[in-house]
Amino acid sequence: MTLEEKIKSTVRDVPNFPKPGILFKDITTLFEKPELCNEIVHEIVKNAKQKKVDAIIGIESRGFLFAPIVAMQLGVPFIMARKKGKLPYKTISQSYALEYGEATIEINQDVIQPNWNILIHDDLLATGGTAEAVAKIIEKEKANVAGFCFIISLSFLNGEQKLTKYSNHIINLAAY
Repeated sequence: MTLEEKIKSTVRDVPNFPKPGILFKDITTLFEKPELCNEIVHEIVKNAKQKKVDAIIGIESRGFLFAPIVAMQLGVPFIMARKKGKLPYKTISQSYALEYGEATIEINQDVIQPNWNILIHDDLLATGGTAEAVAKIIEKEKANVAGFCFIISLSFLNGEQKLTKYSNHIINLAAY
């Protein structure tokens, strides 16, 4: 069985969450299988090594589950991208459109170094708005987007289209 097949057979579908009409892909079931989690980390590390990565940004909150482990294995810093108001220090922020309204993502202002190559990680790629907002912060800080990494991609939402202007190195371990 391929890694994609293992992920798809483990991820739980939750209908009508967080609102009616949404079929939520619940990755919490992955953590019931430590061997599968190790395979996921190994695959992300293998792909990250194809690029010179100086840091990994994990997007709140499920992006925090694998990104720190990958960063440790690569020997690079892990940086948190959080929702507005969640980081206790000075931040750089970027707003982005949601289906209904707007949201803002923040990163501590002193952690991204100029010219760093940074991998952006989140659990799921949908429309790409959050990952694109993080990429814009990286560019504001005069660093480079080395690539993007997602456990799951909802391909029918075309999120990759927003991201290719920052990097063509987009890893999706399981596409729907």
